[in-house]
Formats: sequence, C-alpha cells, structure tokens
Amino acid sequence: MYAVTKKSTGIYGLPVHPNPRPQLISLYNDTLKTLEQIPSHAVYRQATAALTNHRLSVVKGTEDIAKIEQTLDAGQIEEVVVQAAEELNLAGKMLEWKPWEPLETPAPKDQWSYKYNDQN
Repeated sequence: MYAVTKKSTGIYGLPVHPNPRPQLISLYNDTLKTLEQIPSHAVYRQATAALTNHRLSVVKGTEDIAKIEQTLDAGQIEEVVVQAAEELNLAGKMLEWKPWEPLETPAPKDQWSYKYNDQN
C-alpha cells in the first residue's frame, strides 16, 4: 500500500493524494470504456487509447509511486491524476462533439492550403 511521505506537492491548490494508484486505475479504465464508444477509425480514439493503455500498464506494473512518476515522466503523481481526470472529461466531450463525422457545411476551397511568401 502507498504511504504518503510528502507533506506538499509544492503546487498551489494541488494537495497530496493519499492513495493515487487505485484512483488512476479507475480513471484509466473509465477512459478506455468511454473510448470504446468512439469509432475505431477516429484518430482521437487511437491516440488516446494508446496513451491510456501505456499509462495503465505502468501504474499496474508497480506500487512504487516514485517509479511510476519516473516512468511516465508527466509530473508528480497528483498531476498525473489530474491529467487522467481531464482526459476522461475530454473523451466524454468528444462523444458529444463527434469530430469524426463529416462537416455540416463543406470547408471552403483551399481552406487547408497554406501558401508562404518566400520573397523577403
């Protein structure tokens, strides 16, 4: 079991999490369940599932919080918990927004073409 050894994260408004591993495992599993509702061809689903599965395997692979932090290289474990919660929230929003669907109004011609003026 994880024993809290630090008194502060040193980040204003971000308290020390008393037991972050179960929280992260739950958040990552919920995110993966939400992603299953997004079409498999959606790039957001593919990228987010890959990242989430990687992080979940790291968290499940050890109980050593310092090792998790070092392996993920994403800040303190409390920051990782916030990131996981925000990703779960975003996944829900993506389900609502459905960015993988065709545009309601076609994009204007050359909207995604960029021409640079090389004459300087």
